[in-house]
Amino acid sequence: MKLVEVTSKKLAKEFIKVAHFIYADDENWVCPLDNMINNIFNPKKNVFYTHGDAIRWILYDDQNKAIGRVAAFINEKKAFNFNQPTGGMGFFECIDDQYAAFMLFDSCKEWLAERGMKAMDGPINFGENDNFWGLLVDGFTHPSFGMNYHRPYYKKHFEAYGFEPYFNQVTNHLDLTVPFPERFWKIADWVRRKPAYTFQHLEIKKIDKYLKDLKEIYDNAWQFHENFTPVELDDLYKSFKEAKSIIVEEFTWFVYNEGKPIAFLVMFPDANQLLKPFRGKLNLLNKIKFFINTKRNKMTRTRITVMGVIPEFQGKGVESGIFWHMNEVMKHKPHYTEIEMSWVGDFNPKMQAIHEAVGGHFGKKHITYRMHFDNSSVKKRSTIIPMNTKEQISQIEE
Repeated sequence: MKLVEVTSKKLAKEFIKVAHFIYADDENWVCPLDNMINNIFNPKKNVFYTHGDAIRWILYDDQNKAIGRVAAFINEKKAFNFNQPTGGMGFFECIDDQYAAFMLFDSCKEWLAERGMKAMDGPINFGENDNFWGLLVDGFTHPSFGMNYHRPYYKKHFEAYGFEPYFNQVTNHLDLTVPFPERFWKIADWVRRKPAYTFQHLEIKKIDKYLKDLKEIYDNAWQFHENFTPVELDDLYKSFKEAKSIIVEEFTWFVYNEGKPIAFLVMFPDANQLLKPFRGKLNLLNKIKFFINTKRNKMTRTRITVMGVIPEFQGKGVESGIFWHMNEVMKHKPHYTEIEMSWVGDFNPKMQAIHEAVGGHFGKKHITYRMHFDNSSVKKRSTIIPMNTKEQISQIEE
């Protein structure tokens, strides 16, 4: 077996083809868009290259057949904020062969160690954690757009190599044909009637305003997350451009208190329901097919990718108010029957409670692993976000 670094367009195509080989007989797999994967490893397209670097390899067997692939990367804004410098690895695909899997893991470990890293997380993305994050270990069903899908045997290879769970990620599903709990609606009705609160859905013509509001809320709401770094506006604009063709304005909501942005929820139709037969290719013909099928209401589920409420307004029912408005929208779009809420980490008990409150049921489980290069180093799980961050805000202000 031999490893070859991806250094050309030809090898970049081969990198993508590896996944087609691995999942050739898997009916549930949906090929991510080729351009989406290529852009992650394009310094001109991915803003993370301004504060990091990445590399890719393909693994060939003795007959020169591509049987595996992997990528390694360093996000310098996060890498040095842990107890030990920590890089990342991802986009792992491999045949069920431990020796082959370990060769791919070794390549990542060695590259990261040469650059001062002492540990690596994986499989993760060289970007934000709303896409391609975590190893699928339970719920091997049709993946939604941006969610990792894997072979069940990957788990044994990760853990045999020395990867240990850093945090678990649970995806819950919400059946829109089942009414919300009555208590939930009472809270929502009480909140939405408060005159200080204003609920607005996204308007693309005002995208500059809403992306700035999203950043303000996100940076405030997620500040107590371990290794937090503010989200970059450039990355938000990039994500908006990539998703513009599937954005439904009424699926993204913002909440204001006396004009101040305090909460948001971002949801998209699950484009994977239409993209599956395209096998990663979004040429002109497929774009036309995609557009026609969106008009024919062929998508029946959505995915909530991120939600945030600033600490001062957590626990006040703002989330209920958002879901009330979302439910009103869905009454006029009956072809949508399911919402995927993906994903919530086990470090976030408040969001877990919200998923339970709205009636979510288990759909999938991913694990983000961490592998320490030195076995003597102190190993810790991801820090739990406190249930009461309002108290911490008060302590900081004092």
